[in-house]
Amino acid sequence: MTGPLVYLVAGEPSGDALGAELMRALVRETGGTVGFAGVGGPEMEEEGLASIYPMSELSVMGLIEVVPGLARVLRRLAQTARHLCATRPDVLVTIDSQAFSRRLAERIHPAPFPVVHYVGPTVWAWRPSRIQKVSSVVDRLLLLFPFELSCWEGSGVDAVYVGHPLADGKNECSSCTNGKGPCIVLLPGSRKGEIRRHLPIFREVAERLARDIPDARMVIPTVAHVVADVRHGTRSWSCPVEIMERSSAGRLRVMAGADAAVAVSGTVALELASLGIPHVIAYRANPLTAAIVRRLVTVRYASLVNIIAEQGVTPEFIQDECRADAIHDALRRILDDPREGGTQKRHMANVMRSLRHPEGPSSAVAARAILELV
Repeated sequence: MTGPLVYLVAGEPSGDALGAELMRALVRETGGTVGFAGVGGPEMEEEGLASIYPMSELSVMGLIEVVPGLARVLRRLAQTARHLCATRPDVLVTIDSQAFSRRLAERIHPAPFPVVHYVGPTVWAWRPSRIQKVSSVVDRLLLLFPFELSCWEGSGVDAVYVGHPLADGKNECSSCTNGKGPCIVLLPGSRKGEIRRHLPIFREVAERLARDIPDARMVIPTVAHVVADVRHGTRSWSCPVEIMERSSAGRLRVMAGADAAVAVSGTVALELASLGIPHVIAYRANPLTAAIVRRLVTVRYASLVNIIAEQGVTPEFIQDECRADAIHDALRRILDDPREGGTQKRHMANVMRSLRHPEGPSSAVAARAILELV
């Protein structure tokens, strides 16, 4: 290796996919001379990263849900900091996983190399106090959404808008359609806690739809570290369901042929929007977590599509409203009335256009923003 050594840290599947795309862009931008070290999942490992421990050990979400795994996460935090300081890279790039990333940056501050954080914390939605904490330990912040720039003005951090990777291009279709009845994709989450909370609700939704539409096809595309939980949680369903273990790109190909979807709130909403799939958002958190978050949030919607569009493009069923009957009825409206799905598609297309960077693919813009600091 004659080029820069980039230390990457990702803690969840969406960050793993983002990191893998970034790695490919860094290879292109440096003519293949870049080297990698750090923590990542299967997609980043496919691009040449030798993760120092399984990324799945960091995939915990929620204020209360994190408690049982806190000791493990703290051990991994200390291990990452030691390895990072021993490796002495040319730049550290932390990817999403806001709490872990910030604490890692705090541990090594002041670092003898630039620290870049990829994906700005959602200070526009809740806890704007994080601006000062991030600004004190991060040299450059890469933002996916153009409206985020105003949040960081005057903070002292070098915030750079790079665009959203899901807005960059078209995705291939599809292994979901079967030429008969409609294909409904069920997306209960990528963390074990999300799977436990949502699969029972999604089961009732699927069974209701199967009774209404006997030739409907139910598909759950999922990722490696929760596929066993999904299989276990669906083993007693009374309707057939296909479980497909896929990479992020593979999941998108499966999802692309769907007629409708129900998904937990998160990045998956933008994935569905990028594919033009009409969908319903559902989410149920630990009640105590939900009570705390409800007091802190400053936005009207949970779905990123609705937040960016500033209107209810896709139906949301959050917490007490996350009921199988309501979700089923919303999906039936999508499946039964082409106008319902058509309206969603038009708004989603506008949202995705607003996230394209004028200077090219987001991963290339991000790679150049990182290499400028090396």
